[in-house]
Amino acid sequence: MNVTRDNFLYAMETSRVLHEPDRRIATFGETRFQFQLVSELMDSSGEVRIRSGEMEACKPLLIRPNPDMEWEGFDDESRERLARLLDNLQQQGMDLAFLQYGFRFRRSAVTEEIVKEPLEEVCARLREDVRRNGNPMLAILEGVDDAWEVALVKFSLEMIAQSHSINRFDLQRKNLL
Repeated sequence: MNVTRDNFLYAMETSRVLHEPDRRIATFGETRFQFQLVSELMDSSGEVRIRSGEMEACKPLLIRPNPDMEWEGFDDESRERLARLLDNLQQQGMDLAFLQYGFRFRRSAVTEEIVKEPLEEVCARLREDVRRNGNPMLAILEGVDDAWEVALVKFSLEMIAQSHSINRFDLQRKNLL
């Protein structure tokens, strides 16, 4: 993806989720989402590209700071102060753990189809298809054709935001947080 900063920002701003999956990112395993991404062709009126593929969300990784962490570039006194600060925060009941999310994009599995229909009609047809078929892991996205991968990035960020509270709750319930 060779996209300028302005093209990236434009693609982030205009990309949108037309249908989101029923499921969120699983707390204790990997999650596979299918996507259909529609975009108008830049140099053809009334033609739409539909890309279909799969992406995989990795299991969220629980990361906790601890007093034995590596503090590269800090002298012994600074390391001791940082260790005491972490210890004090944890004694006050402050949970410093956070979740790290990761996605794998399988571009090799992406297929493309060009249809000669207006964008609105294609989007409506795809939404109707997913309602009829009921695939709980399918996302329908709209993006910019020459920077279509940006729509996948935006979708990933939205899924992380929507899954985070559920993942934290699951980890707390299992006494892992």
